[in-house]
Amino acid sequence: MNQLLAIAKKELRTYFVSPVALIFVASFLVAVLFAFFWGETFFRRNVADTRPLFEWLPLLLIPLTAALTMRLWSDEQRAGTLEILLTMPVQVHRLVLGKFLAGMALVAIALVLTLGLPITVSMLGDLDWGPVFGGYLAALLVAAAYLAIGLCISSGTQNGVVALLLTGFACVALYLVGSEGVLAFANGPLAELLSSLGTASRFRSIQRGVIDLRDLVYYGSLTVGFLFLNVVLLEAKRWSVGKGTQARRRALVVAAGLVVANLLLLNLNLAGVRGARIDLTERSEYSISPATTKILRSLDAPLLIRGYFSKKTHQLLAPLVPKIRDMLEEYDAVGGPRVHAEFLDPRDKPGIEKEANESYGIKSMPFQFAERHRAGIVNAYFHILIKYGDKHTVLSFDKLIEARATGIGKVEVKLRNLEYDLTRSIKKLAVGFTPLEDVFARAGGKVELVGYITEKTLPKNVAKLPKLIAKVAKELGARSGGKLNYRTVDPSGEAKKGLRQQLFERYRFRPMSASLFSNDYFYLHLLARVGEGKEEKIERIYPSFEMGEGELKKEISAAFKRLVPGFLKTVGVVAEKEQPRMNPMMMRMGRRPPPPRDKVRLLKTKLSENYQTRDVSLASGRVPGDIDVLLIIGGHGKLDEKSRFAIDQYLMRGGAVIVMVGRYALSLQGGSGLGVKKVESPLFGLLSAWGVEVQPSMVLDKQNEAFPVPVEREVMGYRVREIQLLDYPYWIDVRPDGMAEGSPVVAGLPSTTLQWASPLSLSKRDGVETTVLLRSSATSWTETSTNVQPDFKTYPKKGFGVPKDAKLERRPLAVLARGGFPSAFKGKASPLFADKAPAGAPKGKKPSDAELSKRKASRVIARAPKQARLAVIGTADMVDDQVLSISRQSGGERFINNLRLVQNLVDWAVADTDLLSIRSRGTYARTLRPLEPGEGRSWETINYLIALLGLGLLLGLTWFWRKGVKPLALPIGSERAEKKEGGR
Repeated sequence: MNQLLAIAKKELRTYFVSPVALIFVASFLVAVLFAFFWGETFFRRNVADTRPLFEWLPLLLIPLTAALTMRLWSDEQRAGTLEILLTMPVQVHRLVLGKFLAGMALVAIALVLTLGLPITVSMLGDLDWGPVFGGYLAALLVAAAYLAIGLCISSGTQNGVVALLLTGFACVALYLVGSEGVLAFANGPLAELLSSLGTASRFRSIQRGVIDLRDLVYYGSLTVGFLFLNVVLLEAKRWSVGKGTQARRRALVVAAGLVVANLLLLNLNLAGVRGARIDLTERSEYSISPATTKILRSLDAPLLIRGYFSKKTHQLLAPLVPKIRDMLEEYDAVGGPRVHAEFLDPRDKPGIEKEANESYGIKSMPFQFAERHRAGIVNAYFHILIKYGDKHTVLSFDKLIEARATGIGKVEVKLRNLEYDLTRSIKKLAVGFTPLEDVFARAGGKVELVGYITEKTLPKNVAKLPKLIAKVAKELGARSGGKLNYRTVDPSGEAKKGLRQQLFERYRFRPMSASLFSNDYFYLHLLARVGEGKEEKIERIYPSFEMGEGELKKEISAAFKRLVPGFLKTVGVVAEKEQPRMNPMMMRMGRRPPPPRDKVRLLKTKLSENYQTRDVSLASGRVPGDIDVLLIIGGHGKLDEKSRFAIDQYLMRGGAVIVMVGRYALSLQGGSGLGVKKVESPLFGLLSAWGVEVQPSMVLDKQNEAFPVPVEREVMGYRVREIQLLDYPYWIDVRPDGMAEGSPVVAGLPSTTLQWASPLSLSKRDGVETTVLLRSSATSWTETSTNVQPDFKTYPKKGFGVPKDAKLERRPLAVLARGGFPSAFKGKASPLFADKAPAGAPKGKKPSDAELSKRKASRVIARAPKQARLAVIGTADMVDDQVLSISRQSGGERFINNLRLVQNLVDWAVADTDLLSIRSRGTYARTLRPLEPGEGRSWETINYLIALLGLGLLLGLTWFWRKGVKPLALPIGSERAEKKEGGR
């Protein structure tokens, strides 16, 4: 070992004594920095990753390692010193390893000097260090392979230039075999074979942060194989041609063949091993999540996942096919006996192709392609069938991929969050069509429906309701196989005073007044209960007096579905619709105005991936009982008292409410451009009663998203109107440092943008837990003006600025709350209560005003149970279709994060975090924080200085080692010594 290290040290010192080390490192740093800041335009990409650093390394290392190794053995042969080395008491393999380690040390030094780049990225954004570690490991592995190839070739020739060219050719060939450009023109098995042989494809796999045993063995095989061949070639130079060494020569050749053959067999045997890997990414983005495993293993019926993919497909889709196949095999491996995954080309099996076309509507799609010598159309399959029981869904290519333009004529195609797309589809199939019988079958422990009913004091208009409830309960009991038990309890009478107190304290059940003119009070409450003791779950049911049998059955069934996990939930959406403007001329011509525009259609589409969504009317004063989450978007200025009462009482029953409303909203002002209008909403009073105040102002933030703003400027006396991409402080860019730490709602969310948002404040309410979910940055302030366009007269550079009297601080923009909210109608009359005496009511003394008020309030639930949930965001425009469209046009995909935030809120509201955890692991762009003017150039300069400092240290080391070099003294009497003496 000491001998090996001595050789490596000697070789490394040789690099530094000569200019080789400096030239190598300097060339490497220049190439890397140019590729990072200029070739990949790091700051223009605005993505917090190190892809520009590592993407070009497999190519950059080829000429550098070739130049580094070209003279290692060829110079020894040309100078005649190789024979001396081979006759020294040093084993040949130690000579080879010593030179190899010296080269690796020099490469490692060069890579260390690039650490300033990932550190810079981490200071400018939320960098995932897993891919950084993977990138450096991949760089060392590919450098090791290139060095081994270069050493082997250098030992076979005396000409350094020939060694340089042959090494470069061999390494380029290995790189191109697995490059995306070559793979794009190969299909099926050929593409997979080329991908497995190329250094480029293997490098990308490790660079993304996944350490796969197959990739390690591949690079190890290249390195070990060529180093062994290097040893054999050097040993061959010591061979004689006599018969005495014939056996040894043959043995070495056989050994070389066996080593190469075994390395090939090792790689072939490991080709099918897909689970031996480590995912270094922060959220394990390339591994099957525990949530998916849990969902797969909870399935009750067989699940078939079948991939229909043509061997010949579009060149941009071809590289994605192996990744999809690997994922399907992962599902098959972790899903257990009920899950079966297949991957096939329908054209090879006509029967399956016919079934796909006729039974599942899967048909090949025409893709236009362009190759080097021709262009045309290829009809290909790119579909995934998911079949659960007798239900199925199909994911076609438009649901599996996302494409974006990366330049003129360039398109980047990549998979969306494949695991999320597969798992949500499986879950929706499994829970979306479940019969009621399965609800009771899955319910663990005791299943009971309890009616707290005082039949003797019921008003006449609801006297038939108890029998109707009993009838529905009997029918549901039969469908449950006798598992559901229904019983009634009469809490009236003096002896039941303790029970009534218990009902109020535990379930918030209170007696209701029969009418304004009656002294009778009654109970008509239902309680759905599943489980016992600590495992008990309850759901309160408040039957409406006008309910028929069908509505009652739907209400009770929905309650039990909420109690049993794993069933499709329903999101009720209350959103304002916008009436499109119509040309007055068209109106005069008798044209009908267009229908109101749905402003949140994109959000509904996203929510429908995992939930049933439907628009809800609140005019009746009651939210339908099968609604699991009530999503209110916008101010709803015409929200009447009954509608407000419906929202309030839904929360009081233990429901989940998400409110998105601010004091300002988008107003497209026709020819005058962009603007906002003030919002006056009855919702503010409701929120205030629950402890959340929406402040009458807008938040502006220096940390914001750029926005295409219409700008007017004067040119030679003329006003020119143009669109400029400006930092727009009204579009608040909330990053992880402004998100609630530890909250699953924002876990994995890189950023979200809140447009024209109002600040929130919280008031303490007993029994209510609150969390500030989103905050603006410390450089935010507030304004109340509705003029949101840039003012270049006051602020010539940016159009916006911070007023002198502004107070810069963080401000809450979104909050979560949970617990016993007080009702906004507490102590007030129920708007559903009739003021008139019912027909046949007993005549007598008119009740006092206090008694009337008490009776009116008796039908109001005054406090919510502890499981009630409320989320409030200080803007509704963040999910408006027009706003999202504008955000997308500004050159980014960040608008998707707004939709993900609402999806996460719905998951939180229904306490279903399985898909939330998978969605947060999906691929997304970690963007850089907003930079001040000139800040990017400053960071770029700092990295240049770091590189120069590193080169300066290497120069000092070179000078130090050169200083220690002493010329070899010539023997006295030699011809050169005499000439030297004579010269003096």
